[in-house]
Amino acid sequence: MPKRALITGITGQDGSYLAELLLDQGYDVVGMVRRTSTVNFERIGHLQDHPRLELVPGDLLDEISLIDVLRTHRPQEVYNLAAQSFVQTSFSQPVLTAESTALGVTRLLDAVRIVDPDIRFYQASSSEMFGKVVEVPQNENTPLYPRSPYGVAKVYGHWITVNYRESYGLHASSGILFNHESPRRGLEFVTRKITYHAAQIKLGLTNELRLGNLEAQRDWGFAGDYVEAMWLMLQQDDPGNYVVSTNETHSVREFCELAFDRVGLDWQDYVTQDEKFFRPAEVELLVGDSSHARDILGWKPKTSFEELIHMMVDADLGVLEAKHGRR
Repeated sequence: MPKRALITGITGQDGSYLAELLLDQGYDVVGMVRRTSTVNFERIGHLQDHPRLELVPGDLLDEISLIDVLRTHRPQEVYNLAAQSFVQTSFSQPVLTAESTALGVTRLLDAVRIVDPDIRFYQASSSEMFGKVVEVPQNENTPLYPRSPYGVAKVYGHWITVNYRESYGLHASSGILFNHESPRRGLEFVTRKITYHAAQIKLGLTNELRLGNLEAQRDWGFAGDYVEAMWLMLQQDDPGNYVVSTNETHSVREFCELAFDRVGLDWQDYVTQDEKFFRPAEVELLVGDSSHARDILGWKPKTSFEELIHMMVDADLGVLEAKHGRR
């Protein structure tokens, strides 16, 4: 019998890449989606007819629905990727962010405890938990200092995962993933905003890109590489916490330079700073130390910073050329 995995947030960037990975590994995959008029299946459209993929309704705000999904489908592994995941939105919707990104983790862990405590559980933690960093680079033991409602909610989700591991003996692991991008990243995220606008400007569809803090530094990797680390965590004999990162840091300014260079343009001719895109509390520098994941999981990133940006720009050019018939 093939293994069965449940993915919450399967319609998101990470969920789509993880579904691909698990299907390639021979898993049956159950993807949980909310019943809403705004669900976007674009990222998993190429998978929807796969015979070993099933989409089922459920919601992190409703523990009964989670218990029902687990009882009906009996997964051996659960990957909790669902959340309100946009940092800027968390400032305007802090309570909703807390309900899904923090308390939603508790509801799902409790459902696992009730239905089948042998289920292996993965929690998507975030480098945003480090926020106003107290040491560089950041590892599994770095103190947490979140600087947004999203970061605060992720801290709760992280520690409740540790608590259920220690209190109930669950095989519950937390992946502290640093920024990871792809052509499937939402347009509201700064990385995709940059690559999409670079492609638009190259094709004459717009002439300006407005951004916030160009000096913010992040540790950026490719989402397709990072989902492999998630899977490896649940294959270990013992659960744990793992930082997943490239161990390099780059600024938003560098991201702009490489993206616009890919299309033969000078970013300084098109990019302007706009105060409305600054966060109320800024996170200036994030860079991970993933030596623990490399030592225990045997994981390391395969895609360089430059390769990632080129991949994203090329994909956006392809989409826009197909849509507008331009080359």
